[in-house]
Amino acid sequence: MFFIHGFSGSRHSFEPVFAHLPPSIHAFALTQRGHGDASKPERGYTLDVFATDAMAFMDAVGLDSAVVVGHSMGSAVALRMALDYPKRVQALVLIGAGPLAPGGPKERAFWETTVSKLKDPLDPNLVRSFLETVYARPIPEERFESALRNSLKVPARVWRAMWKSRLEGRGTSGSLSEIGVPTLIIWGDQDRRCTRDEQDALLDGIPNARLEIYEGVGHSPYAEAPERLASDIAAFANEALSRSDTNSGGVI
Repeated sequence: MFFIHGFSGSRHSFEPVFAHLPPSIHAFALTQRGHGDASKPERGYTLDVFATDAMAFMDAVGLDSAVVVGHSMGSAVALRMALDYPKRVQALVLIGAGPLAPGGPKERAFWETTVSKLKDPLDPNLVRSFLETVYARPIPEERFESALRNSLKVPARVWRAMWKSRLEGRGTSGSLSEIGVPTLIIWGDQDRRCTRDEQDALLDGIPNARLEIYEGVGHSPYAEAPERLASDIAAFANEALSRSDTNSGGVI
């Protein structure tokens, strides 16, 4: 099973979930370019490049295919993987996700008021405010501070490059109807980033998809409801792989 974090996260983002996964699951996670302690090249902050990076990671660790779990921006990368490399994706779990589409008025406003003006070093108070919008439930202080430290490792130029790419809709080509794998959509009903309408668009667009709603949870169920999320992911993966003719005999 392959976990892909969202914007400003890292491979550590899903650690609360990993603690509750059953021993039968071998979980992999990477830190995407521009984030955490990963390299931060000048270019390559588009969904197609992130998907290519993910493929390179899978090759490096010997994963021919996997159940791919993505959060927020990571869910967009997961969708891109399913479209561009369908034989490598056994099933999808999309958390705090939206359809592949250019950013709308909300994203453009944040670009104009904030992201376009960012400079290094980033203001910790600004990043703290940004992070506070992703949670609807209290999380342990040490977990929040860890997320803050990771977010501060993302340079201003990477924020700008990624936000501009989103506004331009780069890497959003393709139809959700082309995704042929079982897909679990997980959404917190207090999510301030992604709307219920966007979940319905995913549900309507992906042929073999179902939606699980977490009441009272915000944009980051991996931090707010990790035990439930681990249970739901494990059950879904087992069900999806048991129905697959290409199942190699276990949850990856």
